[in-house]
Parts: sequence; C-alpha cells; structure tokens
Amino acid sequence: MNTPYALLKHGLAAAGVALAAAVTCSSSAQAQAVPTIFQATLQEPRQLTPEISTEDLLKILASSSEPVLDVRSRLEYAIAHIPGALNIPEQEVAQIVAQYPDPTTQMTLTCNGPFCGKSKRTSEQLVFAGYINVKRYQLGMPIWRALGNTVQTDLAGFIYIFKADHTAVFVDARTPQEFQSKTIRCAVNILAGEATVANDDGRLPNWDKGTRVVVFANTPADARKVAAEIAKKAYWNSSYFGGTFTDLWHARLLERESEWRCPGPQ
Repeated sequence: MNTPYALLKHGLAAAGVALAAAVTCSSSAQAQAVPTIFQATLQEPRQLTPEISTEDLLKILASSSEPVLDVRSRLEYAIAHIPGALNIPEQEVAQIVAQYPDPTTQMTLTCNGPFCGKSKRTSEQLVFAGYINVKRYQLGMPIWRALGNTVQTDLAGFIYIFKADHTAVFVDARTPQEFQSKTIRCAVNILAGEATVANDDGRLPNWDKGTRVVVFANTPADARKVAAEIAKKAYWNSSYFGGTFTDLWHARLLERESEWRCPGPQ
C-alpha cells in the first residue's frame, strides 16, 4: 500500500539518486575540462597572436601541415632545436615574408621558452605586415624538453659543443664492433633499448640529469631513437645529431682530441 510516508520515502530516494548522478556528471565534466600539461598554454593576456600547446605542436609536426619557425639565432638553432622546425632568425622577418608571401599562410613561431621575446616580437611584426594566421608555441624549447621530447643538433652545433662544453657526454649508438673500431674520444656506446641500464651502470651521468648528452649514429633516425629513450630517463639536456658518423669523420672531429675529454682510464 502506497502510504504518504512510503511515497515520500520513495521520492526522496529517487531525488538522491538523481542528485548523485548529477554530481558525478558534473565532476566528470570538470575533470575533462581541466587540460593536461601537454594541452596547456601560458594564457597570457593582450597578445596579438594566439598560443598553441605542446600537443598542438606535436600534431602540426606530425602532419607537416604548416611551417614551424624557430626564430632564435643560427648557432642556438644548430646546438639544439625541435625536430622539423626551420630556422629564420628574429632579425630576418623579411625572409619570412619572402618565403611565405601569402598573408593567409598558417605558421607557428617558437624560441627559448615562456620568457623569450623573440617569437612575440616576430609574430607582432608579421601581424603588422598583414599576416592573419600566425601562432606561437611560447612554451618553447625548455618546456618541450621538460616534457620528455628530444631535440636535434646540427653539425655546427655539434662542433661548438665538442669544443666548448667539457662536461658533455657523447653517445655512439652504432654497433659495438663499429664503436670499438673508431669513435669520438671518450664517447660511450649505448644502443636502442639500453637507456635504463646505461643510466644505472654509469655510461650516463645519473648524478646530474642536466649534463649535456649528444647521441650520434650512422643515420639520424638511429640516433634519434636512442636520444628519445635517453630523454625519457629525465636527461632534459640531451639531443641527437642530425647527420651521420661519416659527417663527423669528414669534419675531422675524431682528430680534435684533447686530454680533458677522457681524464680516466678508457
């Protein structure tokens, strides 16, 4: 028998279920609305050009849908840059205009991270020149690397590191036989799949994750594979050489040896 009390009790129970469902849906919607760090941007106010996230940049690079322009200096770019990015320094806006004369061209600019003004200034100059589809990956190189992504080093950058950074670790990702035959003085041999072991056995400097690590191999693809694994071991200052071991040979780097590079027994 449906007494008023029973009806009231049934109604309250139904209301409770509905309220719980509403709270669950609301919590789920809020959780989905909060971006991950890969989807985040700086959200800076009053910017003339919009920012994109790391996730957005990864999609652009994977699809090659638009140019990604690194507007840092040529040496900075050569030392380390996001793979797939092209280098047109900040001072050369005219070159961007000449290379991409259509003002509707979609393009993304990037530089040295949240506090780098180069991409902001360049994007503003392009807007003033009539360009309407300019975006910025303002998080730049530091955040790209912090999120476990590897970067590329060109020959000029490799030579600079070899000469100037006496703490750098060079990783030879070729076969043990090739490594034993000839390599850069004091390089360590690390193959694909060995990053974890190398982190533990001393081939990588696990006491200082900020040490510069540069990987080279017979092909850029082979070097990149190992460098990507090393980056995931928290070596944020790691990169891969975008050339080949033969390029290093022709640059006579194997002859430019110095005592500091290998102070201990080999």
